[in-house]
Amino acid sequence: MRLAFATLGLPGVPLAEVLRLAADNGWSGLELRCAPGEAVHPAMTAGERKAAARALAAAGITPLSVAGYIGVAAPGDDDPVLADLYEHLRLAADLGARSVRVFPCGGDGPRAEADERAARRLAAAADTAHELGVRILLETHDSHRAGRDVARVLDMVGHPAVGALWDLLHTWLAGESPLETAGALGRHLGHVQVKDVGGAHDLTPLPLGAGVLPIAECLRLLPAGCWVSWEYEAPWHPAAAPLAPLLGEGADYLVGLV
Repeated sequence: MRLAFATLGLPGVPLAEVLRLAADNGWSGLELRCAPGEAVHPAMTAGERKAAARALAAAGITPLSVAGYIGVAAPGDDDPVLADLYEHLRLAADLGARSVRVFPCGGDGPRAEADERAARRLAAAADTAHELGVRILLETHDSHRAGRDVARVLDMVGHPAVGALWDLLHTWLAGESPLETAGALGRHLGHVQVKDVGGAHDLTPLPLGAGVLPIAECLRLLPAGCWVSWEYEAPWHPAAAPLAPLLGEGADYLVGLV
């Protein structure tokens, strides 16, 4: 098991400080939130991209993913979605990131239509992703919370450059056990996001092990060497404790489980 955390939990913190926190607290990878106001965003210049890649390499920290917000199953035209996806793929390649995270965002319409939109768009971008050495990972989220939902789309795509990101919270909210999710995602699995919360009606992030999510059961099912990333959703929950002081204990907790 290799440990990463998402910079979502440190909104607006400069990359140099994030790298220091990772190195000091036993984390060897980062999911880089890709949004305006963050250290990583699509408008970065070529020079800024090279500087960020150098900083990551010098710190010995693996950029696990560029965590974007593209909805590949969203209703509407394909062209804007694909243009955004290609931009994120190029950014990930420039930074040396292993993957680009995308969401389904399929809406409330017929599930088969959402599946078809997502599969069509992912298939269209798959060869470009492969050429750039970056995987596209569809997260278990929103309209496709369960592993079986994401796997259904990925089976339609059938390309090794397109895989799955297992968010443990969302599969749990969908009523899917870790065993069921692991079985559904199988060969598609890229990496896993863990977190902890008080319950289905209180999603305020908690220190790992302080809530109800089946983290230990999830970790026992992962292949050797799988990346596990702590996604601490601080921006959506202002009452949450700051992440930085929790990072050391969080790494110790995950290591202790395995």
